Amino acid sequence: MMHFRVLALLALLAAVAPLTYAASANVQVGGGTCTVVPLGGGQDDGPNILDAFSQCASGGTVVLNEYYVVNTVLVTTGLKNVNIELSGVVQYTPNIAYWSPNSLFLTYQNATTYWFLSGDNIHLYGGGTLDGNGQVWWDYPNATSGTAGGSSTLFARPIPLTVGNASNVVIEDLTQIQSPFWNNFVYQSTNVTYRNINISTVSYSSNPTLNSDGWDIYRSSFVTIENSTVNNDDDCVSFKPNATNILVQNMNCLAGDGMSVGSLGQYAGETDIVANVTVNNVTLTNSQNGGRVKVFGGSPLANSTAGGGGGYVKNITFSNFQVNSVDYPIVFDECFATPVSCVDYPTKIAVSDVHYSNFSGTSSGAEGTMVVDLNCTMACTDITAGDINLTSPNGAATYFCRNVTSTSELDFNCTDSV
Repeated sequence: MMHFRVLALLALLAAVAPLTYAASANVQVGGGTCTVVPLGGGQDDGPNILDAFSQCASGGTVVLNEYYVVNTVLVTTGLKNVNIELSGVVQYTPNIAYWSPNSLFLTYQNATTYWFLSGDNIHLYGGGTLDGNGQVWWDYPNATSGTAGGSSTLFARPIPLTVGNASNVVIEDLTQIQSPFWNNFVYQSTNVTYRNINISTVSYSSNPTLNSDGWDIYRSSFVTIENSTVNNDDDCVSFKPNATNILVQNMNCLAGDGMSVGSLGQYAGETDIVANVTVNNVTLTNSQNGGRVKVFGGSPLANSTAGGGGGYVKNITFSNFQVNSVDYPIVFDECFATPVSCVDYPTKIAVSDVHYSNFSGTSSGAEGTMVVDLNCTMACTDITAGDINLTSPNGAATYFCRNVTSTSELDFNCTDSV
């Protein structure tokens, strides 16, 4: 009798215990967790990572806790209630011959990506590292780039991580290094939060990095970026077309191009909107720009890809900026990367309701004594500035304003104002 009771108990335990199986010997599955075991020896772990996401795509946890080599495009879509523990290192191979033609094409500015992360209620965390292996791309003898910080279809440089067609995503506590292109792309998504991200995209040769933006936000809303550091040669955060309801706060940006609305208006016939953006508590050091609006001028060509697009910029707040050796602490550029005369073809982007408050620190002196450059080719309205305490190493600070209709709302005296 005891023998049969033991058998019955074992059968019951087997019935209720989590089923453990694996489609691949290098994906350990149990209790809703899929742990990827690296192949080692430089072999491609990409297929096993994709297998793990396939098995734990709904309510599961994918664990990447070791060193992984990836030579396969990671398209992880349809995820629902998924945790991703990245406590190890994911390094994309330096295989330009594979990645350039095969990374996932995202159309806008010819962007492509190594990893497309998509779904609802996704949490990526763990203290690990994404390594884009960018140095080989910057040192490539025939490296090319596209217009206005875009990529080239002949030499597509992938983004290490794109959050695309996604909602309710949190990404935190990660390091990102050596991206060949933008570090992060938020693409057609909503309710996305990044926090405690450490980005370093720095060249160790005489060849500079290319288009190493920390974040680019495109056709997305309700995005938060906070408590992060970016060391790069381009925008710290760029608010691309149709980025709305964005909060960026508590940021440290080194050696880049600052916080940038735009670029906008690149494509004739298209409407670009950036609205309801707050950027607060930012330190910028050895940067080209502080708080910037950059838009293309107009174009005589109906099919132009270098200006002529319409739209507007509205309800933008830059507050509590500390700038240390920054070329243009406050700047509007309404003729950005435009190949024709912006006097003859002014921008079609209406800029209004932009507010600067509590800016302090020093310019680099690269522009002489100028610390503010508000140069509008079409009238800019409702532009305000308060508590601006900026100095130049070259003498008393000067402030340039053109076609700004609200100079009485600026707490400095403009030259060349309307």
